[in-house]
Amino acid sequence: MKLVFFDIECACVHKTYAKICAFGYVVCDEQFNILEKEDILINPKGRFELTNRKGEKGINLPYDYDEFKNHPPFPKVYNRIKELLEDKEACVFGHAVLNDVKYLNLETRRFKLPSFNFRFADSQILFMALINDFSRQFGLESISGKLGVEFTPHRAADDAYATMRIVEAMCREKNCDYSELLNLLGVSFGKIENYTISRPQSKGMRAFNKEKREKRMARSRARVEFFNNVSRKKLKKGGKFYGKTFTFARPLENNIEISIPLVNQIYEQGGRYSSQLDDCRYYVCLDGDDGVRTQSARARSGIEVLTLDKLQELLK
Repeated sequence: MKLVFFDIECACVHKTYAKICAFGYVVCDEQFNILEKEDILINPKGRFELTNRKGEKGINLPYDYDEFKNHPPFPKVYNRIKELLEDKEACVFGHAVLNDVKYLNLETRRFKLPSFNFRFADSQILFMALINDFSRQFGLESISGKLGVEFTPHRAADDAYATMRIVEAMCREKNCDYSELLNLLGVSFGKIENYTISRPQSKGMRAFNKEKREKRMARSRARVEFFNNVSRKKLKKGGKFYGKTFTFARPLENNIEISIPLVNQIYEQGGRYSSQLDDCRYYVCLDGDDGVRTQSARARSGIEVLTLDKLQELLK
C-alpha cells in the first residue's frame, strides 16, 4: 500500500469556484520512505485574489505569480491528478483536507469534468484525536513547530510533505502504522463521489460536537425561560431601584437558577430589566467575566458594573 499526501493552493476561492494554481503531493511507502514529491503548477485561468498591493489581505504564496501563465490549465492535469488520488493501492491524506477536496469538486464542475472518486483521511482530525482537543483547528505550522518539522508554508508540495511528517510522528508516538493509528484514534475516512462529499470524522469529534449541540440547546431553552419571565414582570412605583434599569452579562442570563430570582427581586424593588446596554444603569457580570459585552459595558460612561456579590448586597 502506498500513502499519498496532497495539498492545494488556489489563486482565488469563492462559494461557487476555486481556481487551483498548485497541486503538491508526496507519495511514500508504509514506512514513510518518499517515492515521489512534486509541485504541479497550474494556470488558474483567472487573477490572483490573495493580497492587496500592501500584502495586508489573505496570504502570500511562495511563488512568482507570473510563472503560472506558463503552465497548463486544470483540464490538462486533471487525468494525472485523478490517477494519483484514485489509485486503488493508495491511501490518501491531507491536512484540513475537506477544503482541498471541495476545491477539486469546484474545478471539475467549472470545467465540466467527471467527478473525482476517492477516500481521504485528515491529519488535522488525527492530531485533534491524539491530543483529545476538538475545541479549535490546528494548522500545519502550529503542529509542525511542535513536532520539529521544517517546511515552506503554502508551497503545496511542502505542505504535503509536512502532512506526511505529522502522520509519521503520530505513528511513531503510538508505535503503530497508519491504519492502526486510524483505528486507535477512532478516525474514519471522508469520501468524494458523484460530486458529493462526506467529511472525515472521529469518535471524539462526534462526542464533542454532540455535547456542544446539547449545551447550545440548553442555553437556548434557558434564554427563552429567562425572557419569558422578564416579559411577565410589571413595574412597581417606588422602591429602592425605581427608575433604574439592569442588564446582565450573557453567562449570567443563561444561568436561570440565579438570574430569574435576581430579576424577581429587582422588580420587587421597583427596578426593571433590559437586554440592551444602551438602556441600563447597572450591568451585572460574574467574577472574571472579560467578554466583549462586559468590556463594552465597562467602557461606557453612565453604567455601573456590578459583580454578582455586589448586586446581591444591594438587593438586601
